Amino acid sequence: MSFGIASAKNAAPAAPNQAFVLDEQARVRATIARVAIFRELSASVIDDLGRRTTVRRVPGGEPIITQEQGGDALYIMMAGRAKVVLPGESGREVTLAVLRTADIFGEMSLFDGKSRSANVVAIDPATILAIGKDDILRHLAQHPQTAFALLGEMSRRLRKADETIAELALCDVQDRLIRRLVALAREDGTSSPEGAVIRRRPTQQDLANMVGACRETISRTFNTLARRGLIVPRGRSLLVTNRLVSMSVPAAKAA
Repeated sequence: MSFGIASAKNAAPAAPNQAFVLDEQARVRATIARVAIFRELSASVIDDLGRRTTVRRVPGGEPIITQEQGGDALYIMMAGRAKVVLPGESGREVTLAVLRTADIFGEMSLFDGKSRSANVVAIDPATILAIGKDDILRHLAQHPQTAFALLGEMSRRLRKADETIAELALCDVQDRLIRRLVALAREDGTSSPEGAVIRRRPTQQDLANMVGACRETISRTFNTLARRGLIVPRGRSLLVTNRLVSMSVPAAKAA
């Protein structure tokens, strides 16, 4: 994807298709600049990443990457949502993360040469930015500040994995469900005097996949929290009350 722009002095008026391309290029740059680990990079470094980027569109429910694939690219969510999942032999799956605009994924396999560690599936129709392995490695060689940013992100994810392991070992299902609901409220919720409203309430199967429990156990626990007034279902939304937020405490601290 080229970001060269003709000078205004000699350029003819942009054709509709050219205007669309220029607009998409601007949106690509803006998305890259929103990625948490890229926010401190200079405009020239962002432009270099943008020039190496291609755009993919994936229908909702379709895989973006699968465990069988090699690490051929780094990906950035431009629009929509996706889930990172591990399938089990029984057909159940564990949801490791929900990805949103400006989240990155696929970086681990770029460096160890192994296949992907999980599947990533589009929840909604998604627009994805992809930077091929050769391009990202060339970029890192020329711009070491990006490499340090990626190392920081990988360290953060390792700490998050430590926290998840601690949750599974030290917390019961109710504690894990409370922590997950509070995390969703912080990520997707809209503040209100009573707490935070999650506009798109996850299904109980979704919550079971996130928490690592069966749907029946999550259903009983969810209903118990609702009867105690700690959560309030409202049609397709869910109020996570301030009282529930105050009950959420870390299972352990990573080193």
